[in-house]
Amino acid sequence: MNGNDPRGKDGTGEGSSPDDDLSARLKRLEMQIDRKRPAAAPDPSSRQGSGGPSSLGIAMRLSTEFVAGVLAGGLLGWGCDRLLGTKPWGLIVLLVLGFGAGIYNVMRVSGFFPSVDTKKGPPGP
Repeated sequence: MNGNDPRGKDGTGEGSSPDDDLSARLKRLEMQIDRKRPAAAPDPSSRQGSGGPSSLGIAMRLSTEFVAGVLAGGLLGWGCDRLLGTKPWGLIVLLVLGFGAGIYNVMRVSGFFPSVDTKKGPPGP
C-alpha cells in the first residue's frame, strides 16, 4: 500500500473500498431507474403466443390482396377483349384498375385508412 491510501494495514479504515462505493451507487441507481421506468410494452417478437396474427400471416394477407386485385382486373379485361373485340384496350384499362384496387385493398387491410363506424347513422343536426 502506498502512503495515500486511507485504509490501514488490514484493508479497513475510515472509508470503504472504492469498489464497494461504486457497487452501492450502482444498486441505488438501478433501483431509481426501475421505479421511474414505465411498465415495458410487450415484445413484438413475443406476439406469437398472444393469439394475434404473425408477421408472416400479415405479409401473406397483404400480398394476396394485391395479387387478387391485379388478377381480377387482368381476367376481366381479357374477358372483355374476347367478348367485345377491343384487343388490347380492355385488358390495359382493367389491368390498371385492378392494380389500383389491389393498392387500395392493401392500404385498407393494413389500417392506413381510419376505420369508419357504419353502425352509427348519419350525423344529426
